[in-house]
Amino acid sequence: MTDLPYPRILVKVSGEALMGSEPFGLHPPTVARIARELVAARELGCEVGVVVGGGNILRGARVAGEDLDRSTADHMGMLATVMNCLALEAAIEAAGQPARTMSAIPMPTVCEPYARQPAMRHLRLGRVVLLAGGTGNPYFTTDTGAVLRAAELDADAVLKATNVDGVYTADPKTDPSATRYERITHDQALAYDLKVMDAAAFALAREAALPIIVFSIREPGAIVAAAKGEGHVTVVSP
Repeated sequence: MTDLPYPRILVKVSGEALMGSEPFGLHPPTVARIARELVAARELGCEVGVVVGGGNILRGARVAGEDLDRSTADHMGMLATVMNCLALEAAIEAAGQPARTMSAIPMPTVCEPYARQPAMRHLRLGRVVLLAGGTGNPYFTTDTGAVLRAAELDADAVLKATNVDGVYTADPKTDPSATRYERITHDQALAYDLKVMDAAAFALAREAALPIIVFSIREPGAIVAAAKGEGHVTVVSP
């Protein structure tokens, strides 16, 4: 297809999304469902990169404390993202689509180390590229890592899969008066201190003029719909 609004996409999936109904870790049927949606986006004609969080296993900022410094905790969280990417890679390949995991933390006996040119080549060859290890540095979230990789890899949009169907004026889980934005600018997202992504991610997206498409991963077919410029989404754009 040549009329896709976003020919190359970077999908950000939270680690929590992989838990499904489980309280911790991975829910294989949920992992398989998300994998099938990523394969469907690839079959649509999109080149697909994926950044996965690690919050279903360990979130560095949450476990850091007096006996565990933040840098060490964040590196532990980055290792959790590698495990998630390997699980998702296996599920994507089981669904019939070639995939490659690339880690910002080199571990060549487990997966490929991340480098821009090999990642671009995998995308051009039609492989789903799973980008593990965050940015490879502590103090940066996987949201920031997703926007960074999207900018590096010349993606046309970041598709941010969340547990809610867009960006709201407040947390809709706690504030029944919260309303959903259809469109909002990066500047507004920063000024209103909206929590769907951290400020560093929004600021980098603004600098790179990258649209962020926010949608609910719980809606069947949501990844494909967002890739087509459709669905129940909020568009954060310049």
